[in-house]
Amino acid sequence: MTPHHQITGPDTGEVVVLAGSIGSNLSMWDPQVPRLVDAGFRVVRFDNRGHGRSPVPDGPSSMADLAGDVVELLDTLGIERAHLVGLSLGGMIGMWLGAHEPSRIDRLVLCCTSAKLGTPQMWEERATQAKTKGMVSIADGSIGRWFTPGWIQANPGLAKEYHHMTATVPAAGYASCCAAIGGMDLRDALPSITAPTLVIGGRDDQATPPEHAQLIADRIPGARLELVDGAAHLGNVEQPEIFGELITEHLTAR
Repeated sequence: MTPHHQITGPDTGEVVVLAGSIGSNLSMWDPQVPRLVDAGFRVVRFDNRGHGRSPVPDGPSSMADLAGDVVELLDTLGIERAHLVGLSLGGMIGMWLGAHEPSRIDRLVLCCTSAKLGTPQMWEERATQAKTKGMVSIADGSIGRWFTPGWIQANPGLAKEYHHMTATVPAAGYASCCAAIGGMDLRDALPSITAPTLVIGGRDDQATPPEHAQLIADRIPGARLELVDGAAHLGNVEQPEIFGELITEHLTAR
């Protein structure tokens, strides 16, 4: 399915696709878009299937399904090749594409993500929680993983907005993506990725801890690892300047 998307920046710019976390929508990338546009990029960001304004699938999805949505989006827009910046679920999509659709990916930035996260049972339980207890209960848990306590205390209004972002995701859409994460193991695929790759981890990320970032960087040939202080899972929101600088620097390096 072609996901809902938004395009910002010059038509002639190199294309950067921004892929977001489970439980989010494309607005999670608001902190990075102006810097990328100022650097001359054409920014394409999208809502994962079942999230934001994208269609809700009927039943569980796989990582191949979610990555296929990105390929379909590129095809719809007439884009042969693009950079991809992904965070969490978006990073998993980026790794899948880097391994299975290398001709479509130029450079990769993998933020606060994992090549194998939890167990299928854990994600099945999370999906069941979404469908039986509601997405507010999911948001109550995720907000403490997304941000450090200090950031939440200093930014109560923004924290409330991000809680609302997750709470308003359709439960069926969230559950469908839970299945994709639960069924994913990309560890053995990482050595086949040839795209120049930057891995960014948050030192305070409890959802995908630094050792997950380290494993990815160790297994992708030539990948570079940067760990950011004072960043939990949505590090691009908590430390927007540092993430923006690292992302732009990697995408413009020649």
